[in-house]
Amino acid sequence: MLTILLAVHCSLFIVPCSLMDTIIFGAGPSGLAGARKLAENNKSVIVFEKEKQVGGISKTIEFKGCHFDLGGHRFFTKSKEVNELWNKTLGKDFLKRPRLSRIYYRNKFFNYPIKPFNALFGLGIIDSVKILASYVKIKIFPYKEEKTFEQWVSNRFGKKLFDTFFRTYTEKLWGIPCDEIQAEWAAQRIKGLSLISAVKNALFPGKSGKVKTLIEEFKYPKYGPGMMYEKMAENVEKMGGKILMETEIVKINHTDFKVENVMVKDSAGQEKIYQADHFLSSMPITALIKRLSPAAPEEVLNAAHNLHYRSFITISVILDCPTPFPDTWIYVHSPEVKLGRIQNFKRWSPYMVADKNKTALGLEYFCSEGDELWNMKDADLINLGLEELEKIKLGKKADFADGFVARVPKAYPVYDAGYKQNIKIIRRYLDKFKNLQPIGRYGMFKYNNMDHSILTGLYAAENILGSRNDIWTVNADKEYHEEKK
Repeated sequence: MLTILLAVHCSLFIVPCSLMDTIIFGAGPSGLAGARKLAENNKSVIVFEKEKQVGGISKTIEFKGCHFDLGGHRFFTKSKEVNELWNKTLGKDFLKRPRLSRIYYRNKFFNYPIKPFNALFGLGIIDSVKILASYVKIKIFPYKEEKTFEQWVSNRFGKKLFDTFFRTYTEKLWGIPCDEIQAEWAAQRIKGLSLISAVKNALFPGKSGKVKTLIEEFKYPKYGPGMMYEKMAENVEKMGGKILMETEIVKINHTDFKVENVMVKDSAGQEKIYQADHFLSSMPITALIKRLSPAAPEEVLNAAHNLHYRSFITISVILDCPTPFPDTWIYVHSPEVKLGRIQNFKRWSPYMVADKNKTALGLEYFCSEGDELWNMKDADLINLGLEELEKIKLGKKADFADGFVARVPKAYPVYDAGYKQNIKIIRRYLDKFKNLQPIGRYGMFKYNNMDHSILTGLYAAENILGSRNDIWTVNADKEYHEEKK
């Protein structure tokens, strides 16, 4: 009995630790970028990561000689600083890769970016005429306000093409109707893309402006995105920084809007207190608000509670066949299956699959934590993925060799009707803190690309070094700033 009491007492024992320059919550792209910037400027920095592996949702999982990305992560940016960081980190192991992505719909493939003749012959003359007529109509009578995703896309493609190619996939992704998704998501992700720009890009590829969504090649680490962030973490530690894995932030203690210290819990259940002058947080902003002590005002807590994230499950399978299709990834718009997207990792990088006679696929299902899909047993999910893959004729269940399931919580911040007001309330409160900066997709509740997340980490670190960057302006334009001219 005495032994049990001592063990419980030791697990709750709090050890005060020495003062650091900066503490960072999370070892994803933004947290590691910030840590590297600070470490190379001789600042003492420590990063706490609750998972066993760095990289956040950009980690890579190795399994039976294959490497699996959690989703698909293109490395493309207009930022010179981010490009230099990526190239410096991996050098020759940072490969240039071609892109082939298509839409699967009505048992046919449609090129994405759209190619006029491919779409014409795929849909048939009647539907193509209807799409053209719908586009002309929306140009004459456009939606006067673009509040929703449906209005934004319809104004650029026409209602018919929106219903044909955009609605099913988007509602699979977000789990809510397109008229409840705010236009900001489309504006940030696909600025400049329209039916006319897609046609121009197809007919005159050398003359039309290249929109980010239309790029036909990108950079990619030899063994997946996790390779980038594992190397970045290694460099941080070589520069004197510390990264503690399987360590979770449980309490953030503050006085007069200044964070004094944080309480963390390691994998053994031991709690410790760490002090620092500055704090960067890439943990979900909802979790950040809940861990503040004293507690945030009720209005702020309610705003955090009303923010929603969308999660996804990736069913990673190894097939005994060289390659079932040539695509890097496929958007599955077919409404008869729940499957949303397929990643073909051998096409992302030939080094991702050791055996040339095998194929590694990531079958992506969008869901919410706690729903029916999320709670399915792994074996049932693998069976579902294989059955749907065979149903749409993109793979054979009989070729299945092995696989596993990875659940990715809070992958996508949901831009629903209330998110803007909720973020406004939370920002107004967090802006009062003198030494706490939220960064990254999770930390800022922004549907950032990797380069945007990295920039927030770099800019926040520069603020600690004396700059005055407004990190909230990164990817805040109503129009996507990553258009390549």
